[in-house]
Amino acid sequence: MRIESAALAGNLLGDPTTRTVDVYLPPGHDDTRDEYPLFVALAGFTGSGLKLHAWQQFGESVPQRVERLVASGEMGPVAIAFPDGFTSLGGNQYINSKATGRWEDFVLDEMIPALEANFRIVKDPKSRAIFGKSSGGYGALIHGLKHAHAWGAIACHSGDMGFETAYLRDYPKALAMLEHHDGDPAAFVAEIRKATRISGDQMWTLLLLAMAATYDPDPSKPLGIRLPVDPHTCETIDERWAHWMAHDPLRLIEREECRSSVKSLRGVFIDCGSQDQFFLQYPARIFARRLNELGIEHTYEEFEGTHSGIDHRMDRSLPFLYKAVSAG
Repeated sequence: MRIESAALAGNLLGDPTTRTVDVYLPPGHDDTRDEYPLFVALAGFTGSGLKLHAWQQFGESVPQRVERLVASGEMGPVAIAFPDGFTSLGGNQYINSKATGRWEDFVLDEMIPALEANFRIVKDPKSRAIFGKSSGGYGALIHGLKHAHAWGAIACHSGDMGFETAYLRDYPKALAMLEHHDGDPAAFVAEIRKATRISGDQMWTLLLLAMAATYDPDPSKPLGIRLPVDPHTCETIDERWAHWMAHDPLRLIEREECRSSVKSLRGVFIDCGSQDQFFLQYPARIFARRLNELGIEHTYEEFEGTHSGIDHRMDRSLPFLYKAVSAG
């Protein structure tokens, strides 16, 4: 399915507004009048829903995994939407931004109505689930914290939170990289777009610039990128950093409307690897502890592993989500 998006129009990156959403339909969809719960899969940074839907080397695609879980009786059949949220900065946090586009609005106001109009999907928000890993996990968690009226359950695998831990500690390295381009983020991005090979340090710098364009965009800057630190000394600019922190799940859970939102969900699943190389297990523990303190029902699991190679965790989350959205 292709959606011509008004929500993404005018994004400062100049990214396409016509977006592909791959849709997985369970076997027999065309031979029955049954309606199916809707799952939405959000890809991590540098990824796309199109990759999640596609064949995987030495592993399973999400549809293959779901069909195995259905065949084993661990869950029932579902329809799954795989939006292409890739941006020219390398990824997406799936929130509204003047720079990257209004992605929350795209999912809620454009994608879901288009899916319901074209496929046999249960038209009850409580029969919908949203899930993802890393940036996709962050997006799923944000939908739970802000838009639970549209969802029955969420699953966040190793999602971004605790922004001081996740991002701020790496700005010295990013500034050193930008100094090769006179400190100009747009010049750095221009080089990356022409590169035939991108190093790990370059990719991480690009991620931090993408986060800047997402959490605190400046329409007057090229690509909307405004840094939260002094480019010469790397000192944090309090006003700028406050804009970032307003999007941190550890801060959002302190807002009454966000507490009420996530509390109303039928299911909340959060996990993280105990050796996550970005140290996200620490803010995840804080978030889970806070949910406990607030009496918000959830499942938190920590597993032996890192931030990479964790698709197997969907064997835990997908049956959890199915059970939650199928509850009477």
